[in-house]
Amino acid sequence: NMTCRVDYNDNTSLQWSNPAQQTLFFGDKKALRDHRIELVRATSQELTIRIGDVSLSDEGLYTCSLFTMPVKTTKAFLTVLVPTRPEITGFTKPAMERDVITLTCTTSGSKPAAIIRWFRNDKEVQGKHEVNATGKSFTVRSSLQFQVDRRDDGVAYTCSVEHVSLSSPYMTTEVLEVHYAPHLDIAHSQIIPQEGQYFKLECVSIGNPIPEPVLWSKDGGELPDIERMIVEGRELTITTLNKTDNGTYRCEASNHLGTSSAEYVLFVYDPNAVGPHGPDHALIGGVVAVVVFITLCLIIVLGRYLARHKGKSGPFRISRLCCSHRLIHSNGEQVRKLKHKV
Repeated sequence: NMTCRVDYNDNTSLQWSNPAQQTLFFGDKKALRDHRIELVRATSQELTIRIGDVSLSDEGLYTCSLFTMPVKTTKAFLTVLVPTRPEITGFTKPAMERDVITLTCTTSGSKPAAIIRWFRNDKEVQGKHEVNATGKSFTVRSSLQFQVDRRDDGVAYTCSVEHVSLSSPYMTTEVLEVHYAPHLDIAHSQIIPQEGQYFKLECVSIGNPIPEPVLWSKDGGELPDIERMIVEGRELTITTLNKTDNGTYRCEASNHLGTSSAEYVLFVYDPNAVGPHGPDHALIGGVVAVVVFITLCLIIVLGRYLARHKGKSGPFRISRLCCSHRLIHSNGEQVRKLKHKV
């Protein structure tokens, strides 16, 4: 804001003019058609105006005049510190995968020099900075150089300009477009396909540009039954499965950077053989593993028991070995004396 005040005024209008001596406001009347210049307050003793979106061309000596006899004036020098809004150059859409590109962000007209920061999406990355003095202001450049791949497609690179004159940074963003060759996978609707079921295969593709069209084949040739095998875009639907549908299904798609394909081997089960819910191979395997583990544990325990009691018989044991031995019953009672050597 620029404010001009007088202590006493006999209803004479105040006037603001720019360095080119163009009248901006005469009292509350706007004289110059410039949307950036607004009236804040106009009374007989005060004239306040605001200049928005200031640029270096606005710098200079501004004059406030009171039209008395003689005319009284006062002057204010406007020093512009505000940098220009940043601009990103050096990137031509689209880039090809593995291209090396350079992004350069430039801002000029700042005093002192502005600060440039780079962000890849929301994460800050470091650029190479250059500051040049151009007359009474500074031009600042910052560059990023890197090799792009498919992960960079759609990534936003933002240049942020910070300066003491700004309440919030100036920002500009470049969204990368990267072209890359396709990659395909096949998704299927049934884990255990059975005769009589409805079955769907979907060719899931990534690539830029989107790989099209999608071509389906079976065992290296065309689809044999177009009445039951319906192709809609990326999907192949078999309305009613039977054993003749067994085989290898292939989808293929391409863009200007290459061609890709994916395969799915279909085996159709007899519903009577797999039961109402199909074979639970995981459950069967788990049960077998538990039975084998328990059996091994029993064998080990039994083997150790037999080894520990080898040489012992019935409820009797030898308590002493000498010229005369006593045979002791397992309950601790003496049974008889042996008068001969054991």
